[in-house]
Amino acid sequence: MKLFTYWRSTTSYRIRIALNLKELSVESIPVNLVAGEQNSPDYAGLNPGRGVPTLVLKDGSALTQSMAILEWLEETRPEPPLLPTDPLLRAQVRAAALVIAADIHPVNNLRVINKLKTMGHDQDTVVDWMNDWMTQGFTAFQQMLDPDAPYCFGNAPGLADLCLVPQLYNAHRWGCDLTRFKRLTEIEARCLQIPAFDAARPELQPDAN
Repeated sequence: MKLFTYWRSTTSYRIRIALNLKELSVESIPVNLVAGEQNSPDYAGLNPGRGVPTLVLKDGSALTQSMAILEWLEETRPEPPLLPTDPLLRAQVRAAALVIAADIHPVNNLRVINKLKTMGHDQDTVVDWMNDWMTQGFTAFQQMLDPDAPYCFGNAPGLADLCLVPQLYNAHRWGCDLTRFKRLTEIEARCLQIPAFDAARPELQPDAN
């Protein structure tokens, strides 16, 4: 398999963690979003959304959208599980994960930030924008978790944790005030002690330099 990725992409970060947890090896192919490589005709033909990640399977099939890729990995490589077996709990985990994947990330990604700048907003205003959406999202996310579990839900990291840790990477990067989110940063620290999470860190990726 081939993973088209970018080192700072939080959506790519999610997939790297999942692949590591499920002990799947892939060929990593960097796509420099800042340089606009995602807009090349070849890549746009592979991923019409012109984003990352894209996972190309052995038969040449291309999967896009990180949450769809995570679902495919869960269905085809069920161990270790990213979702609980109980249907109600599965829905609750998915809902928490989507607070990050659907509520925070889409309004904070590079194309939105670049659009804000073309509309005349300066860097400080853009950073305030990102941190506001992260604060709102983290507030909701934290209230949705199992209050007694060491991870977001249960005794092992799952889909919600895979979304949380990359988003917190962005929060640290942009100076988001995380004082109110001690539970989230505790989960983050616990996750980053796991080799699968640690190896997926953005700064450790080949294209980081």
